[in-house]
Amino acid sequence: MRDFTGKVALVTGGSRGIGAAVVKQFASQGADVAVVYAGNQELAEALCAQCAADYGVKAIAYRCDVADFAAVKDTVNQVKKDFGSVDILVNNAGITQDGLLAMMKQEAFDRVLDVDLKGAFHFIRHCTGLFLRKKAGAIINVASGLIGNAGQANYSAAKAGLIGLTKAVAKELAPKGITCNAVAPGFVATDMTKDLEGQDNVLLAAIPLGRMGQPEEVAGAGAFLAPMGR
Repeated sequence: MRDFTGKVALVTGGSRGIGAAVVKQFASQGADVAVVYAGNQELAEALCAQCAADYGVKAIAYRCDVADFAAVKDTVNQVKKDFGSVDILVNNAGITQDGLLAMMKQEAFDRVLDVDLKGAFHFIRHCTGLFLRKKAGAIINVASGLIGNAGQANYSAAKAGLIGLTKAVAKELAPKGITCNAVAPGFVATDMTKDLEGQDNVLLAAIPLGRMGQPEEVAGAGAFLAPMGR
């Protein structure tokens, strides 16, 4: 297991689901953690308290709308003040606003892309300077399954775009000692997928293992993808 003692991991969408599992994973391996959340302050602060108590790391929660370029800049600057820098960025924040294409409102399409795709760009953009100064850093983007689902034109477009963003950023920053990778899980048991549990769903039936993935399984993959430096 890699030792991240002395490193700082910033995780968006970090208060629950996959994000919370990622936060705990890095904290359990010694990293201090900056937990970025959108709405539930109590949940985020409870997670930080748990990480501090269980693993002896520094953990602070930050409320931020990842779709807001200026707000993200302010958040990254505050994390830098509180922790000194950022070593690992995990772009996990994401939402769904499902609907059939023929009836999908423009606002629903725009909001999902703003959060799920542009939110990742915003944090990469504002953390890159910190990485470049050290010539080291790791970016992990949480994408999704690549098959596309009916009723999710916005979500599928955003996550496909995130794959393209990952590839471009990886090529641009690798010569500077900075890695950028994506984890693209299928169905994972979180609040986002709880309505599918117990249903006779053809998508779930197609999973060879016969069950959804667990957040901790995705978190382990994220930690594996965070080597530091060349």
